[in-house]
Amino acid sequence: MRQMASYDIMETIRNTNEWLGASAKAMAAYPALSIFPNPALQWIGAWGEVTERSFSRMATKPDWNIPPFVGADGTDRLVYEEIEIKGAFGDLLHFRVQGRTQKRRKVLLVAPMSGHYATLLRSTVISLLPECELYITDWHNARDIPVSAGKFDIEDYTLHLVDYMRHLGPDTHVIAVCQPAPLALVATAYLAEEDPKAQPSSLTLIGGPVDPSAAPTEVTDFGHAVSMGQLEEFMIQNVGFKYNGVGRKVYPGLLQLNSFISMNLDNHKDAFMTQIQRVAKGEAHEFDKHNKFYDEYLSVMDMPAEFYLSTVDRIFKNGEVAKNEFTIEGKKVDIGKITTVAVITVEGTKDDISAPGQCIAALDLCTGLPDDKKASHVEDGAGHYGIFAGKSWRDNIRPLVLDFIDDHEKATPPGFRRKQQAKLKAGVAVADDKEEAAKISAYRDAADRGADAQIAADKDAAEKFAEAKIAADKEAAEKSAAAKIAAYKEAEDKITAAKIAAAKDAEAKVAAAKAAVDKENADRIAAVQKSSGKKTNGNKKKS
Repeated sequence: MRQMASYDIMETIRNTNEWLGASAKAMAAYPALSIFPNPALQWIGAWGEVTERSFSRMATKPDWNIPPFVGADGTDRLVYEEIEIKGAFGDLLHFRVQGRTQKRRKVLLVAPMSGHYATLLRSTVISLLPECELYITDWHNARDIPVSAGKFDIEDYTLHLVDYMRHLGPDTHVIAVCQPAPLALVATAYLAEEDPKAQPSSLTLIGGPVDPSAAPTEVTDFGHAVSMGQLEEFMIQNVGFKYNGVGRKVYPGLLQLNSFISMNLDNHKDAFMTQIQRVAKGEAHEFDKHNKFYDEYLSVMDMPAEFYLSTVDRIFKNGEVAKNEFTIEGKKVDIGKITTVAVITVEGTKDDISAPGQCIAALDLCTGLPDDKKASHVEDGAGHYGIFAGKSWRDNIRPLVLDFIDDHEKATPPGFRRKQQAKLKAGVAVADDKEEAAKISAYRDAADRGADAQIAADKDAAEKFAEAKIAADKEAAEKSAAAKIAAYKEAEDKITAAKIAAAKDAEAKVAAAKAAVDKENADRIAAVQKSSGKKTNGNKKKS
């Protein structure tokens, strides 16, 4: 109850600040107070507007709001989300593009479960959609998951990734961002041993703590400085009565947000002071840079306690992935078993969460992988957020990742995207090298023919199945009708036979009864006649 009370106290503080902000904003907007202009009212209203917006976002899951993009034929392509696989702790989400046939690059984007929703990768999704058929892991807020759903630790997380990879098939390219990078590596190794045909084609690991001890940061230092008992005592709380997950042990999102902000307190303070000034001057608007960033940054979610604690214990403290000692359900997963999946790591020189050196350690663990299937990139001047969503991602890292995918994509020749981009920049519609042009064309035609053949086969199979089902239903209906008619006729014949038998039986009984009556009457007449004859003879004798 103590931990549940502390959870509700934090939620009460958040609610109170949201209410205070709304009240200040409403008070400053009273027309009567405008009779006497006062700059203080503008500042109070600006403070209220920023405060209300900020604290309300802390309890709200953002929408994806993916804008349409222009397709190759010049028409707008609308994007909408659909759930591919639904689960208690998370869904596999598919971004379906209206009016577009399936793209060659099938990408699974693995979002972290680290305090923010998967929508934190919105800009990453938007940048990949024109080039890829995109899926993403959409983890749920632990406060909304009933206790009856059970536990969810890093082994469960890894097995979810295994299920997603199996579902999407071997032509999938996995991109794991930040925290799930070591677990995506383990999931791939697990498939290499248990189901090799389901392994993805490539694996991109972006800024993940594969070996946290390779380059210590404040995050890794904190993990080593506290004991697991201290973490459980001070970080774990029970969800309060307001949500469906009441009683579930979680690492609360509000507590995580406090840690995020404290790491760069001065920067956040300056950003909010500047925004209040801009609102007071009328320079701010709904979708300005501050609001776009903080609407997402402040939207936090609770993390299952067992997932948080097992991550700290097994990834940061014991370094199970870094030592290649990670186990699932008691069985060791050997990362060296990865022999066919191409692996690339991406890091940023200014990443203060997963410093350079932590992620690239994955390549040394892939002892069974040839060097031509390994690659790494360190982006100069990029911080943690920038390597998957900022300018560095858009200008340098995204093209690099797509080129790496193309180099290991079955439907396109190596360097396909680079050559296409080079031709576009040079204004050349056809490659100068006819042999290369023919090769690219052959790859594309083969892929198109394969796709067309698959579509035709699927359509033919569907039509045959529909025809067979209609015929089977018709035959079953006819048999059912014939059976009913036969049953009715048989029943009618039985009833008629029963009636005839009953009538004959009744007739026989009537005849027998009549014969009996006739006999009885004859006997009586005979008896009477006999009696009369005796009397006549007696009278004669007397005479």
